[in-house]
Amino acid sequence: MEQNIQNVPIDIQTSKLLDWLIDRRHCNLKWQNAVKGIREKINSAMQDMPENNEIKQLLSGSYIHYFHCLRIVEILKGTEESSKNIFGKYSSQRVKDWQEIVYLYQGDNVYLAEVASLLSRNVSYEGPALRKQLAKAKQLQQEMSRREMECHSSAGNLRDHYYAACKQYGIKGDNVPRELQALVKELPDVLDKVGTDAARLEEKIQLYTAFTNFVCEWSEPVLPMLTFVQKRGNPTFYEWRTGKVPTVTERPHVEETPAKAPADDTIDWGDFSTQEPGSGIAVEDGIDWGISVEPSSEDGGGGDAIDWGDADVAPVEIEIVQAGADCPEDVARGSDALSVLENAQSRRQFIDELMELEAFLSQRLTEMRQESDVVAMSQFQSAPRIILIQSSEHVRGMLSEVQDLLGRLTSLRMQHLFMILASPRYVERVTEVLSQKMKQADILELKAVSMVEKRQEALEEQSRLEPRVDLLAEHTQELKKMIEGDICKRYSNRPVNLMGVII
Repeated sequence: MEQNIQNVPIDIQTSKLLDWLIDRRHCNLKWQNAVKGIREKINSAMQDMPENNEIKQLLSGSYIHYFHCLRIVEILKGTEESSKNIFGKYSSQRVKDWQEIVYLYQGDNVYLAEVASLLSRNVSYEGPALRKQLAKAKQLQQEMSRREMECHSSAGNLRDHYYAACKQYGIKGDNVPRELQALVKELPDVLDKVGTDAARLEEKIQLYTAFTNFVCEWSEPVLPMLTFVQKRGNPTFYEWRTGKVPTVTERPHVEETPAKAPADDTIDWGDFSTQEPGSGIAVEDGIDWGISVEPSSEDGGGGDAIDWGDADVAPVEIEIVQAGADCPEDVARGSDALSVLENAQSRRQFIDELMELEAFLSQRLTEMRQESDVVAMSQFQSAPRIILIQSSEHVRGMLSEVQDLLGRLTSLRMQHLFMILASPRYVERVTEVLSQKMKQADILELKAVSMVEKRQEALEEQSRLEPRVDLLAEHTQELKKMIEGDICKRYSNRPVNLMGVII
């Protein structure tokens, strides 16, 4: 029976090891008071140590406990062999100091309580704290990598949006203000091409006119602006308004991006250092300011008089010319000098009439697909020939031409160009909106760089923590074996297992 009990292992939970030792009276409840004095002696003894690599390794970066002290005594017995007297005692103070420390540790098994507390602290606090820091460093690396990719992706999307917006405007994006103003300068040629192509609207206008006259008995002119542009191209608004071709065209000045004002130090104010003797007033040589500094006899010497010149000079008559009809004949100025497709008022009318013509052709095409031959013959048998000869395919072709012309004037790019033409300040707003995208992209790129730096810092932190975790695990496992061996001797070499030692 005793042999069976001898083989039964003693299982002790590491977190309750110290309580287990105190309950079984292996250690004193007030062991910490004794440890304070021992720690002071250890600190004092460490000040005078021989040059030995193993001792340096024991004393560096770890908590010096009882088992370390035993090893130090063994090493010192070898290094201080010459200090042994005839009685086998060591006269070396170093050996005496560490032997005293070992002796104090052994009193009331203070060393056992201390190493049990140290093991419990490593398992419950030190180890989890280091592992938590290590896991946080690894997680931070993953987070920084993810955010770096997001920054690069967002910056790339912003740049894509920037160049897509530039493509809508029809520019490259290298110098937005200059490229937009260059597009506006090309706008008259584009509109002239539209006016030239409007000549093909003659048949469509005739069909619409004949249809309205036949169905509604509409006698007034239809699509006047389309008819005018179809016949005359893209002339000035003055010609559309007055019916006369201007002899002189004075186009309005297009405002461009204002240049920076010159610095004050670039202005030459001249030399005003010369002073009239006795007057205290600076004058320029050769310039008559018309100011007399001598007292006037008429004023009775009451003060300086100013000569304003001859008051009998006849006033200058200013003729105020009213705009419009009072302007000189056949001279187109301002908005009158713009072409009908540049002028916002006539362009709107042109687009409205194009949309009206498009709606008519679309409706007519739908009706031609739905009506039967009998109905068509009865309803349009007395219609003009231009209506009777139309086919669905031909009307579809006319509709396509009208839609093409309308699309060229109402595209997003043309809308932006018309807004720039109407307000040059629009260029500044567009430039600001587009530049904001590039600024945001640059900011995101800088953030990506900071993410790389933080990830590198987290990697360095991981490299610093991993050796500490490994070293702590190694020391804890050694401490576990030493404690198990010590307790094993106290219970007739029964096997002892410390449970829960995980680092």
